[in-house]
Amino acid sequence: MSTVKGKESKLTIGVIGLGYVGLPLAVAFAEAGDRVIALDTDIRKIAAIDRADSYIEDISDERLEDALPLIDATTRYARLAPADAIIICVPTPLTRQREPDLGPLYAAACGVRDVLQVGQLVVLQSTTFPGTTRKHLVPILEESGLRLGRDFNVAFSPERVDPGRTDFDLRNTPKVIGGVTEECTARAEALYGRVCEHPVAVSTSEVAELAKLLENIYRSVNIALVNEMAIIADRMDIDIWEVIDAASTKPYGFTRFEPGPGMGGHCLPVDPFYLTWKAREYDMATEFIELAGKVNQQMPNHCVERIERVLNDAGKPVKGTRIAIFGVAYKAATSDVRESPAIKIIDLLRKRDADLMYHDPYVPDLNGLDLSGESFEVALGADLAVITTAHPDVDYQAILDRVPLVLDLRGHTRKYTTGGVTPTSPSPPVTGTKGQ
Repeated sequence: MSTVKGKESKLTIGVIGLGYVGLPLAVAFAEAGDRVIALDTDIRKIAAIDRADSYIEDISDERLEDALPLIDATTRYARLAPADAIIICVPTPLTRQREPDLGPLYAAACGVRDVLQVGQLVVLQSTTFPGTTRKHLVPILEESGLRLGRDFNVAFSPERVDPGRTDFDLRNTPKVIGGVTEECTARAEALYGRVCEHPVAVSTSEVAELAKLLENIYRSVNIALVNEMAIIADRMDIDIWEVIDAASTKPYGFTRFEPGPGMGGHCLPVDPFYLTWKAREYDMATEFIELAGKVNQQMPNHCVERIERVLNDAGKPVKGTRIAIFGVAYKAATSDVRESPAIKIIDLLRKRDADLMYHDPYVPDLNGLDLSGESFEVALGADLAVITTAHPDVDYQAILDRVPLVLDLRGHTRKYTTGGVTPTSPSPPVTGTKGQ
């Protein structure tokens, strides 16, 4: 048998979708001594895994290389036939009408259906609306002729990965697990117990599905609240950061959320709309949730208005002014630009003919915008620096000292001295950790 750090292979685990959720999961099972069949339709990811070139910040090249003896990366669903368990980690995006797009999930389900074997456990990790596992995934799998409960088991266990975070990871973050039947739950709980210290079993897959949406909607609503407060504070010329610091001294009844340029990532800008769409089946309009989404989506526009005011106060137009965007990833210490508010700000400023550049040590190129990152030194030559993502290991004091105008949308430079610069951030808008 193959080994990883002296461990013998115990189970064979299939992982479909090798992004920010799937690849760390595949590595974790391999590190536990299980054989992993890692499947993705993107041949570039398969090639990168085979040469131990990790494209996920949370997984180092060295860690991937150590796990490789037990990882079989492939694009072929047929390779999943011998798996004891198959975990689906594909994207669940929105359509242009902001309705759930289950296309990737249906494709994965059909691929599993065609190779499904008696005794296999199938677990869905992709965030989705309540009822997806039972009413959408199971019927497709049963087209194989096999039957749930008699021949195979199905469960839902939402991902809780927070990219770039070091204090909580897959192992020590509690893992919610809900099976379609009690036996399904028990099997899934045993599976995740191999790589997670705190499995949390719930009564049904629907409970697990809704719990994940509640987590993200809770954040979305509170981020929208503090973003709206930031706009109000800006107009009142009150330092929103000082307001938040003061409110945070209360030892109960208040949870700190911080404003920012908007909401990004793979969860918060998308997941709440899965519930609002599903709620319409029950004649309910989720106005509160949708309003939060609207507020957060408008934050890049508010930030551009602030940029215009800053330049106007300095007697400069947006058109032709050298503006450097510092940080284009949606979150610090990651290269993930999905739904990044910085990209929306860049797009809005381009339409106003600004002379734009950006610096991000994690994102060398923005291919979709035909824009390459500049060196830190070049970016310091801008007329205005806009801090949209506060990456670590960036010399923010140098930005304050050398750029004539600085607009900090994260409140990160409050702890720095301003030198001879006029920083313009009494009340910048904000976002929080995951999805911000």
